[in-house]
Amino acid sequence: MKLTKQNLSERIDYIYDAIVVGGGVGGLSAGIYLQRYLLSSLIIDKGKARSFWMQELHNYLGLPPDTPGRSLLRQGKEHYLTLGGDMLDAFVEEIVDEGETFAVKVKIDRQDSFHQTFHARYLIAASGIIDYLPNLDNMRNVFDYAGYNLHVCLICDGYEMAEKKVGVFASTASKAEVVFSLGWFTPHITLFTQGMFEVGDELRQKLQENGYQIIETSIQQFLGEDHQMNGVELEDGTVIALEAGLISMGSKYHADYLEKFDLEKQGENLVTDKMARTSHPRIFAIGDLKVGLNQVVVAAADGALAATQIWRDLRRSRPMAGSGSKILSDR
Repeated sequence: MKLTKQNLSERIDYIYDAIVVGGGVGGLSAGIYLQRYLLSSLIIDKGKARSFWMQELHNYLGLPPDTPGRSLLRQGKEHYLTLGGDMLDAFVEEIVDEGETFAVKVKIDRQDSFHQTFHARYLIAASGIIDYLPNLDNMRNVFDYAGYNLHVCLICDGYEMAEKKVGVFASTASKAEVVFSLGWFTPHITLFTQGMFEVGDELRQKLQENGYQIIETSIQQFLGEDHQMNGVELEDGTVIALEAGLISMGSKYHADYLEKFDLEKQGENLVTDKMARTSHPRIFAIGDLKVGLNQVVVAAADGALAATQIWRDLRRSRPMAGSGSKILSDR
């Protein structure tokens, strides 16, 4: 059920089989599988899923290519709730390992907020990432086009940029290297450094050899209409015509609540086994938080894997279905 101030007391004294942090595609997939395994689950969602602002999911099998990400999330939430799962809009502040269970402390509501603690045997981290965007004085100008033809994922949207004049907006020299992968789809590429880094001699030569332009003046604003970006205006007033854009500025990983566990990482990504288990035996990581491909379809698969492994673990220590084991357990 959807947890609110009015019914929270019904769940305070329970131990969930698993708490899922994050209500994006990966978290919803995990929750659906957990419920279908007759386990008890709570999804805690802060409402900032990366896929929420993706305007069209062009590469998700079986969906019309103009399906908005928010439609997929809405249907996933409805499906999860029909299976008897619990969902709470809240922010996870701290997780404490109590030995056999985790205490998950959350902050509920932005105004008149209050705190609550929930308990679970397993934890699935599905809180994902959010992409850094060009930092302009008028950020509304960025959001007018982000998720439309101003893309953040080459794997997702390289096809959408094929043979188009594309501006790549990078924050570091290493992130500028994405232009060479983008070159598979289009030769018409302009790199915008936004004044954030210097282009070294080696990178500059490589860009020039491929025929890519370099603009090192800062951006004043994006230009376009009806959410379709068609160029940029630089701070000196120069206008550069474009047909699409690719932002390569890195991402914020929403996993501060896991820092105390000292989990194995590769860069900023969590290392997991083939079933999404981290170096902690009762913590799983799925979707963009883990090492792997940042794709909606992959996150959905990760959720299925993590839920399945938790079911296998619990099966070994729990009576068969029919004994009441599927009901939320008293603490």
